[in-house]
Amino acid sequence: MTVRLNGISVFVTAVEAGSFALAATRLHLSRSAVGKTIARLEQRLGVRLFLRTTRSQSLTDDGALFYERCQRALEEIHTAETLLETGKQQVSGRLRISMPVLFGRLCVASLLTGLTRQHPGLELELSFSDRIVDLIEDGYDLAIRNGPLPDSARLVARRIGDHRMTYCASPEYLARRGTPQSLADLAGHDAVAYLRAGTLQHWQVTRPDGTLDEFVPKTRVLMDDLQAISDAAAAGFGIAWLPCWLVRERVQRGELLQVLTDYTGIFFGAYAVWPKTTHLPLKVRLAVDLLADKLATGMSLA
Repeated sequence: MTVRLNGISVFVTAVEAGSFALAATRLHLSRSAVGKTIARLEQRLGVRLFLRTTRSQSLTDDGALFYERCQRALEEIHTAETLLETGKQQVSGRLRISMPVLFGRLCVASLLTGLTRQHPGLELELSFSDRIVDLIEDGYDLAIRNGPLPDSARLVARRIGDHRMTYCASPEYLARRGTPQSLADLAGHDAVAYLRAGTLQHWQVTRPDGTLDEFVPKTRVLMDDLQAISDAAAAGFGIAWLPCWLVRERVQRGELLQVLTDYTGIFFGAYAVWPKTTHLPLKVRLAVDLLADKLATGMSLA
């Protein structure tokens, strides 16, 4: 008996996406192409796989059974491809990665695009969004995330770097208001602070004795965009608490000056996260290894 795989990957993607329209987006096809592929598959199998209305889509009993077996088969094929790729150290196919907008644009994207020069068969699809995507539901191979991660039995994470934070302000502001020498001095200064999901981010610092202090800055300007905070600090609106990778060039040019340098900076982790699988695809492993190698030394002011 000849096993025909035509349409199987489209069917599985349509099930996992929840709609033909979203499946078409993931597969870079038209919605009608997805629909026609499913229709041909149903005709070949002699069963109906989906119950479709104008508002909903669900699997029939036959469709659910077929999906379960197809998913297993595709996983086996994927594993076999991974093993072969590992042997020849060449990767091919599409690698879909989600990353935060600013960090991704300034620190991650240029590193990843370099992989395409080493591996001509590799296709990169980089998505820049501060929304926390569902890797499995949204069909991503990898995501870059910052800060503490929630526990998940479906995902694997690797720390690829650290965001070292620094307090900084413009020379004009410090000349006008004075340079703070201690944490207590911050109470007399204006802050340009970060709003995340509508919540003010508290400032932190490690004292010389190793204890951690967290406090609410005296804010005059609140923003939910780190680049805008850096711009406002450089324009003299107050002191900001920002990642070193974001302000490195402005510090080097003298547009921003570091303050409270006697206190140890806070570090937040940067992580690569991917769906848990028996065999990690070579294209994912190469991307993670590259980021871990380059970001380990590329996120400070040095």
